[in-house]
Amino acid sequence: MNRYFVELSYDGTGYHGWQIQPNAITVQETIEKAFSTLLRTDISLTGAGRTDTGVHASYFVAHFDHEREDIDSLENLVFKLNGILPDDIAIHAVSGVEEQMHARFSATYREYIYVIRKTKPLFNRPYCYYFHGDLDVEQMNLACEILKEYTDFTSFSKLHTDVKTNDCRIMEAVWSEHDDGVDFTIRADRFLRNMVRSIVGTMLDVGTGKSDLDAFRSVIESKDRSMAGTSAPAKGLFLVDVGYE
Repeated sequence: MNRYFVELSYDGTGYHGWQIQPNAITVQETIEKAFSTLLRTDISLTGAGRTDTGVHASYFVAHFDHEREDIDSLENLVFKLNGILPDDIAIHAVSGVEEQMHARFSATYREYIYVIRKTKPLFNRPYCYYFHGDLDVEQMNLACEILKEYTDFTSFSKLHTDVKTNDCRIMEAVWSEHDDGVDFTIRADRFLRNMVRSIVGTMLDVGTGKSDLDAFRSVIESKDRSMAGTSAPAKGLFLVDVGYE
């Protein structure tokens, strides 16, 4: 078998996340059907992660195996894929990789950005969270420093998931301020389901003064999802990078 990496982007608005689910349209299923049609065999994709319902990806990686080493011009394959895929999914590249490379397990980090706008969005309204009110970005960045002190993020994870551990190593977490809003960038070796949106919602409580830094630390240490804030809407979240050795 020969292994191929697929680099792609998608607008998650119309999908129930990346991973195949019964009775729901997902990004994975949609792309697999396109590959299977063109390559005339059943193709199964393995993604670098599992984005939730409504979450976007400006950069995503998946892999598949195929018995043929001489798949007809990979550049031509990309063109044909984009021709039959819906407009909200774009394939950027298909490339052969070493057999041991794995889209999920070989990844050394994932990076997300959460987009918040303070002025009412128009053309980009499906891709940001419209938030009214002042935010203390300095306090929110202090909360980011607290975040990096910990590895167990049970408090920010969706309940009853099938993961073996809730430990994640956060490499970067920072809020940046712009004329029309703020962005939250976070990079880690792995993420739990709903983790970023839960962190954003809890940090917004800090930024609006509804909570403070001591309370934020207590939320993490409690390992109790009910202690964290309300999850921020999915439409503001983007997977923007996946790193490999």
